[in-house]
Amino acid sequence: MRILVTGGAGFIGSALCRHLISDTAHEVVNLDKLTYAANLDSLKSLDGNPRYRFVKADICDRAAVDAVFREHKPDGIIHLAAESHVDRSIDGPGEFIKTNIVGTYTLLDIANAYVRDGHKSFRFHHVSTDEVYGSLGDTGEFTEETPYAPNSPYSASKASSDHLARAWHHTFHLPVVMTNCSNNYGPFQFPEKLIPLVLLRGLEGKELPVYGKGDNVRDWLYVDDHARALALVFEKGVDGEKYNVGGHNEVANIKVVETICALLDELAPKAFKHRDLIRFVQDRPGHDKRYAIDASKIERELGWKPRETFETGLKATVAWYLENRWWWEAIQARYSGQRLGLAKKA
Repeated sequence: MRILVTGGAGFIGSALCRHLISDTAHEVVNLDKLTYAANLDSLKSLDGNPRYRFVKADICDRAAVDAVFREHKPDGIIHLAAESHVDRSIDGPGEFIKTNIVGTYTLLDIANAYVRDGHKSFRFHHVSTDEVYGSLGDTGEFTEETPYAPNSPYSASKASSDHLARAWHHTFHLPVVMTNCSNNYGPFQFPEKLIPLVLLRGLEGKELPVYGKGDNVRDWLYVDDHARALALVFEKGVDGEKYNVGGHNEVANIKVVETICALLDELAPKAFKHRDLIRFVQDRPGHDKRYAIDASKIERELGWKPRETFETGLKATVAWYLENRWWWEAIQARYSGQRLGLAKKA
């Protein structure tokens, strides 16, 4: 099939594009606006591949998206394009409302017209986050039936887009599947996110600021495992259904940071211990306490399971950043002096 991937130059999107080209027979049309977190360097391995094409466009630009549908005639869409950084959503919610809500509406409306025009086998795969469910206590896991309770402008905008996708399926019978994933990590992740942020600051011998007590818990999912899940749901998921995707790796933020420090001590030793760089700072507003995904539905119904544990995935991630300085040093040079997560809290 020819799959339109929105946000395909981002962290998860680029992993999906690489997986679809390397491990399936699908064609990929990558539509990306190329905002600050997008990086075509993450897709260098696909240069010249006849099954891969890139189109620079904004999902809010109806005319541009219409043109992509007319020219490339996709068999389906996997929609990942989104603003996704919680701190940025607190500082400036407007872009999150525009991209995540208005952009998703634009895609749904165009896709619905496309299906009515005769492309009956078309499928819309909407990709979302576990953050739409809110915050858990010390026990329990998010299931596909967990009520929505978003607590940040980011998660509220994603919850809104989820509801739009569901409504277009139930009202207009648009073939829609949905996935909600836990925190992703792995190669090619933009350096404002927790794991690459800590890793790169540690390499530079800079302080590692950690919010609050560092006891906020996340379920960590290796990005290549997520890419496999996305392709599988697109191919075999049931219309109208949603599937939670998690890594079965609940880890407190402080343990994440300490593990990265230990790996840096092993793989890139300095005259000091990296954990001595850790500093606890004031927590961010509305910081959710704990996320945990129940991924039993996708495992039971579609046969997906994560291949990486947190230990194997994190070690592979640290090794990748150490071996691919060209990728992240180019980002640092490009955004030198600008407001990036490289100078923010973990």
